[in-house]
Parts: sequence; structure tokens; C-alpha cells
Amino acid sequence: MVRNIVILGGNSHPELVDNVCNNLGIAPGERILTKFSSGESRCEIKDSVRGKDVYIIQSAADSVNDGFIDLCIMVSACKTGSAKRVTAVMPLFPYSRQPDVPYKKAGAPLSKASHPTKNGYTFESVPGTPHPGITRTQSLGPDINGLDTKLARTKLAENGVNGTTCNKADGPQTPSGAERRNAPSGSSAFNYTTHDYQNHSLLANFKSKPGYKQWVAQAGTLVADLLTCAGADHHVLTECRMDLHDPQYQGFFDVPVDNLYGKPLLKRYIQQHIPNYKEAVVISPDAGGAKRATAVADELDMDFALIHKERRPTKYSEMRNASMMLVGDVRDRVCILIDDLIDTGNTITRAAKLLKKEGATAIYALVTHGILSGDAIPRINASAIDKLIVTNTVPQLEHKRLCTKLVTLDVSPVFAEAIRRVHHGESISVLFQFN
Repeated sequence: MVRNIVILGGNSHPELVDNVCNNLGIAPGERILTKFSSGESRCEIKDSVRGKDVYIIQSAADSVNDGFIDLCIMVSACKTGSAKRVTAVMPLFPYSRQPDVPYKKAGAPLSKASHPTKNGYTFESVPGTPHPGITRTQSLGPDINGLDTKLARTKLAENGVNGTTCNKADGPQTPSGAERRNAPSGSSAFNYTTHDYQNHSLLANFKSKPGYKQWVAQAGTLVADLLTCAGADHHVLTECRMDLHDPQYQGFFDVPVDNLYGKPLLKRYIQQHIPNYKEAVVISPDAGGAKRATAVADELDMDFALIHKERRPTKYSEMRNASMMLVGDVRDRVCILIDDLIDTGNTITRAAKLLKKEGATAIYALVTHGILSGDAIPRINASAIDKLIVTNTVPQLEHKRLCTKLVTLDVSPVFAEAIRRVHHGESISVLFQFN
């Protein structure tokens, strides 16, 4: 029994709130959290929080923006009610993967009707995995033939702006004084200014380079600032360290942050539910997740393979198409894909398709956050994945009803123990001792 503590929950994940309270041996705090007819949130804390340690559990599920505003309002209400300390417990930190968005081209097709493909919900991986006797150029396919010539001609056409001649080495040439004097009156043949915005023809032909990154708001840092301004004194973030997606966000808070780990849950599942797991191969679906996957592989003394995903020219009309390549041998072996979260399911289903093509006998996907938005469920059902294992950092009851491949792991004991230790001033690092 933990005393002088109040556990409050938002509307995003009431099941997790009840499980955490059951592990702590206390009842959830009473509150009213509804909406007015205008859409504004209404929050009223029914229990007294004066001088108490308050923990508010709210995950980024379903209506993320509404849930986050509700969390900020609940934090502010508790601070106004003279709470001694308010801790925001976020099993899934919202907006932590926003920086990925502008660097990608188009996502996976969300329905077969909108973008029909031969294989349903997943793309073919280009180039293929290198094999003896298959050169890298051959694996890129016939569309790569003549690409350099086409790109060179396009470059010459773009450089020849307003009828100017172009030197392949020097680029567009500045007209000489004699050329300008001999140009017809009113001619725009040599119409240059020092301001780029006046050269409409130049802007019309301008295209950003493939590596160019647009200006984007760093929404994760804004979320951190808003929580601190609302009055949160402490944060217990995400199920595991890997699932902050961008772990540097932990440094943008001005208050203490405890980022919990969930790797033991994944390791325990592998040891208890995958037969002969020592003979299986741990796979990272992209280079960004290699560190978390290799950590699991090293601790369980298993082999590791990597799926390398990059954006290279594969077609003249499609300059930045994502390609996937397997680095490693998976033939006649069980594959275990490990990632931090699954949203639309595009990356992990493409990875599973590539593994099956390379001879994998069974494919398990272990993911911490199962967001599964859009058409992720039909995509998983139609994929080569045999089992998808996720934690319940977001509600999974509806997902399990629609997907028979889905298995959930309960994270409430981890959060309950973290809350108990924070409340009593005990070390949190003990939870990471064997991680």
C-alpha cells in the first residue's frame, strides 16, 4: 500500500491506469474530464491533492492533440489544487518522430484502390540482395540503363535559361557588353537582375536537391516546453529508451525525466515463446534501429542481420524511391524483427516480405509501441509476418479483435514499480541493471 499518493488517468488508456493502480494497491483518483459542446476540455479533480504526490497517466493514442491538451489541463488543475509534486507519466511520448516526416517522399499506399500494386499492400524492394553472379548494377533493374545520359541532358536543358548558351564546366555564361548593346530593343534575351525573385524563369526551373530538408517545426521540443509550463515537476516517459524514437528529446526538458526501458519484456518473450531461439536471427528493419537490435542479439547470444534502407535514383521519373537491401543470411532460419514502434506498418511489412523472399521460415515482429494507424491492420494481415508482438502502451483491444497475429505484453508492472520508486525517493537505475 502506497500512501500520500494520487494516481489520475486521462481518457486515452483507462485500462492501463487500472492495471497500474492494481499493482500499487490503490484506487484511481476521481476526476471529471469531459468536453463542452464547443469542443473545449473540462477538467475537475474530485479528490483532494493538497500536499500529495500526483501522477497523471496519459498516452498518445487516438486523438493525440486532445489527449495532450487534457494532460496539460490536468497538470495545471493539480498545481492549482496545491499538489506537492505533479508527475506526467506518458507511455508513448507524442510528436517524438515528427522530424522524420519531411525527409520522406510519399508513404505506402493506404488502400489497394488508391494505389494498386501487384503484391497488395507492400512494394518490391529495389535493389535486390546481392548474390554470387549478380552485380549491383543488374540488381537495380532495366530502368537504370541510360540514367546518367538522361540526367546530363536534363542538366543542360535547365542550365540553358532564356536562350543563353551553357558551358558544361562553367554553367550559364554572363552576356558581354557587346551582346547587350546589340540585343533588340525590348528583348528579354539577356534580362538579368541581382534579385533572384525577379527572375521568374529561374525560379520556375528551380528544384530542390534530393538531400534538401525543408524547414520543419521541432514539435517534440514544443511539447516538452508546454508540459513544463503547465506545471509538471517530473516526467516518466515511454516504455523504453528506444521508443523516444529521438532520445535527444530527453535533454529538452527543464525538469527531471525518467526514460524507462522495455527491452527485458522483449527478451523474455523471445526466450519463453520462440522455440530454439538461439538458432534464430535478430533483424533490424532499418539502420536507425541497428543499435537496439544488436543489443538484444548480443545479450541473447544470437546472430544479427540488417535491412539497409536508402533513397537512391531507381527510375528517371522517380528520383528518390526507397530501396531495401538485406545484409546477412536468413535462409531456412527464423527471423525476429525488432523495432521501436509500428505506425502504418509500411517499413516492417516490406522488411518481412524481403526476408521471406530470402528464404526465412518464420517471421516474428517485436515492437514496443503498436500505434497501427490507417490501414496498418489490413497490411499486417496480408503481410509475411507470422506474429506481431507489441506492448500495451496504447490501447490494443480493438487491434487484437481485427488482427489474429497480434500479441500484447503488459507494461503496467514496469510503470507501477517506477512510480513507487519515484514516490519513495528510491533509485530508478535498478530497473535498468539487467537491461
